[in-house]
Formats: sequence, structure tokens, C-alpha cells
Amino acid sequence: MRELVGRLAALDPDASTAVQVIAYFDRLAEGRAGVEATVRGVAVLAGCAARLADEERGVFLRVRPDGHRDDHAGPASDDWPRRRAGDVELVLEKPGPPTPVDLMALERGVALARDVLDRTRGRAPDPALVELVVDASAGETARLRAARRLRLGEQARAIALPDGGVLVEPHPEGRHVLGDSRAGVGPVVPVARLPRSYADAKVALRFADDVLGPRVVRFDELGGLAEVAAAIGSGAVPSPDVVVLNGLPMWALETLHAFVHSASLRTAATRLTLHHSTLVDRLGRAEQLLGWEVREPDGRFRLRLAFALRRLHAHPE
Repeated sequence: MRELVGRLAALDPDASTAVQVIAYFDRLAEGRAGVEATVRGVAVLAGCAARLADEERGVFLRVRPDGHRDDHAGPASDDWPRRRAGDVELVLEKPGPPTPVDLMALERGVALARDVLDRTRGRAPDPALVELVVDASAGETARLRAARRLRLGEQARAIALPDGGVLVEPHPEGRHVLGDSRAGVGPVVPVARLPRSYADAKVALRFADDVLGPRVVRFDELGGLAEVAAAIGSGAVPSPDVVVLNGLPMWALETLHAFVHSASLRTAATRLTLHHSTLVDRLGRAEQLLGWEVREPDGRFRLRLAFALRRLHAHPE
């Protein structure tokens, strides 16, 4: 290979580079590299961020040119170079015409990523089977048969999505990268009890929030709050504390939310990209609008509960 690259470099530098790119992805394939390593290789070779999406499997990941993963990004531009292999799309965040290296990295990268996903996560599951396996009204025999066809193993969990959709994944394998989508994650249960996991996942989804967060909530982490959800239906009247929160300006909501969900004022200031003294000033003004102090344990608990109730009222079952 080295001799071939050397000869090609003397005749055609682009051809030499293409051979090196091919050899690089061949080494990744031989080493059974994962999807993230594949996208990282594309990003580093192209010198720009690269993102991979597979909507059918619920996979999204993005890697910066320095090799670090960073899934927070806006929509992809139509002008960016991209390649698709089946349901898998690989995009380079680079305006202008792609270079030969870009094109080769895209071609080899998307092919390898698709192979990895096919091997590790299988084809996109039949939606009818997924609906059946979480349907409490279906017979257990039918649900177990559907679970076998979905290759869920002995234990699995359900994930509830805001559009009424549902995902299922085996334990301990996690098949779905949820990214910035609102989602409620049910507990791991024997596959015969997946309807229970789905019901719990829908409870967790009610505590997820698009604006202030958290966007993904796990039922196992709710504790006693799960019992509170049962009392807040679509016709429930918001408590006075929730009414007050709903009337606050966004800067006050963001300040209070960051404070009550952070270990310290300095941590909250970092989350909001504020100086510590600026946060202290904003928190004082927010407390005045709120009507109670939040820096003592009782006030902090009251505020945290008010935010949880606010999410329940915003997302009735």
C-alpha cells in the first residue's frame, strides 16, 4: 500500500489522497469501529463538523473537526455536501463545492456507518410490532411473539415521544440517540411487561420540556413525583405557584430554573453564561417577582415542585 501511494503521489496527488482515505476507512472497518468513530474520521479528514442522521432508527450524532462530539446544532443547510446510503445520511458542514477528499470521505463514511448500524442495531423495526409489544390490550402470547421478532431479548424498556410515537430497546443495549427531542424513558422490565414500561414512559414524558428542560426524563429518576402526575389531569386547576411562574418574564424563569437545578450559584451562573455577581442580582429581582425566597431549603423545594407542576399542566396526559 505504501509503495502504491508513493507511486500515485508522483503521478496524481488526488489519486494518492483517495487511496489513503480508502485505506483509512478499511482500517476502521477491520477494527469494527463504531458509528461515532466513523463520523469522527469523516470530520477530521474533511476539516469541518460532520453529522449523521438515521431517522428510522432514531440516530443523530455530530462531531466537530477537532474530533469531539457535539450534538447541539441547528438545521443542516441545503448547500452542504451530503451522501445517503439507505436511511443513513452523512453531511459535511461546509459551504461551497466539496473537495475530492470530502467526496471520498462522504462515500466511504456513509457506507461504513450504514454497515455498522445494520450490524449493531438491525433494520428499522416494524412500527406495527412496536405498537403491539406495548399494547396492554393485546394477549401476552402475541406480545412475546412480537418481542422475539424485534430481537428485544429478555428485558427491555419503552420510550414515549411527544407525537404519540413509541420506541422500544433491549437492555442493556441503548439503540436510540434521543438528542434534543422530548422523550420519556420507561423502566427496564421483562418484555412481557413492556405495556407497564410504556405507561411509565408517558408519565415521564409529561415532565420533559422543550424550552427550559430537561428534554429527556427517566421514570426511574422521578421518585414520588410520579405519584403527583396522577393528580394533575387535563382539567386540573393550576396552583397559585404555577400561575405565578406562568406570569414571569422569560429571563426570570431561566434564572430561577437554572438556580433550582444547579448545585451552586456558580454552577447556575455557568449554565446561563453569566458572571456570578450578575446572577445574584438577577436572582434577587426574580425572587421579588416570584413572591418568596428560594435560597433557603423550603423555598428551593417549593420552587422545584412548582416547576414540576408547571410541566405537568403544560403536558396533560
